[in-house]
Amino acid sequence: MTLFPYAVLAWISLAAASLSLLLFLVNIRLFRRPCLCGDNPELLAVSVLIPARNEELSIADAVQSVLASQGVNLELIVLDDSSTDRTAAIVRALALTDTRLRLEQAPPLPEGWNGKQHACWHLASLAQYPVLCFLDADVQLGPLALARMLTELHPDSTGMVTGFPRQITKTWLEWLLIPLIHFILLGFLPLPGERFTRRPGFAAGCGQFLMVRRSSYFDCGGHSAIRTTMHDGLLLPKLFRRQGIQTHVYDLTADAVCRMYRSAAQVWSGLSKNATEGMASPSRIGIFTLLLVCGQVLPLPLLLWSLMTGDESTFRISLVAFSFGLIPRIASALRFGQSWRGALLHPFGVLILLVLEWYALVRKLMGRPATWKQRSYPVG
Repeated sequence: MTLFPYAVLAWISLAAASLSLLLFLVNIRLFRRPCLCGDNPELLAVSVLIPARNEELSIADAVQSVLASQGVNLELIVLDDSSTDRTAAIVRALALTDTRLRLEQAPPLPEGWNGKQHACWHLASLAQYPVLCFLDADVQLGPLALARMLTELHPDSTGMVTGFPRQITKTWLEWLLIPLIHFILLGFLPLPGERFTRRPGFAAGCGQFLMVRRSSYFDCGGHSAIRTTMHDGLLLPKLFRRQGIQTHVYDLTADAVCRMYRSAAQVWSGLSKNATEGMASPSRIGIFTLLLVCGQVLPLPLLLWSLMTGDESTFRISLVAFSFGLIPRIASALRFGQSWRGALLHPFGVLILLVLEWYALVRKLMGRPATWKQRSYPVG
């Protein structure tokens, strides 16, 4: 009788792990690199827009990578958003070497606006081309990244394309948590719904790279319609879809790289600041916690317990469940260039992620503000 509850838990964990593995196997085929179709004899025009606030460590590499783009006609506008470091000076010096680049200064942040959303909205008003590409200042593009994404934006039915760059992780919390972005996307969002419908519930995106048709962007209000939020990567595609505009997400692993954060403290602050607008929203966090604990965390302690007690039935079931949870992480490490340490410590990464998500929700419920880039915002 003492073995019965553990066997039941093992079966539950296997069911939850099987669900995410099945979705991953379906989604990985749809989550593809953007195409580069035809000879593209004419240059495609795009305004690349980079909001920058205290980005002296990354802005030069980001700007130079954009200016090295091939197959496109571009302008590059960097908006210095009241930086207190050398960001503006670095961009100003680079602008002297290339007329396609110009530096602009952000106006004062209005009441009720998030800093990034205000910067992006202002940048859009400065752009001249019919396609806008919002790019984070810590992203470096490959030479054909813009051309590839412009090719995917070409059909009249698509108003936005967005992509996930390869994520560089060096500190321990980076390689434990950052790769889980791909795991959550491919293990829990049915990408067939994202690909073949316009329903807002299937919206997905990455705020590091958002390319939009100018007309679609202004028709739906763009960043001004999500001015109080901190998560344009999810909420801007959802806004487009609510207006009946198709959006698509792509794999930019081979075409762009990004290092989001540079310390464990930045990882914690950065991921928790907008968590309640995604997985940690009150309507989602319960089901995500249940699925992640049962399918990704529970198999390991069940496996260890069955080894110690000699419960062969529980051992076999929990071993399969543990393997099912590990397969997507190993596949992701191979395909997306992710850390093997994070993949092998997957259950611990998921557990820390859940702690972070609940921490963000509790802070929201207590009315505690989120702080990012020396600015304080209400959470959620």
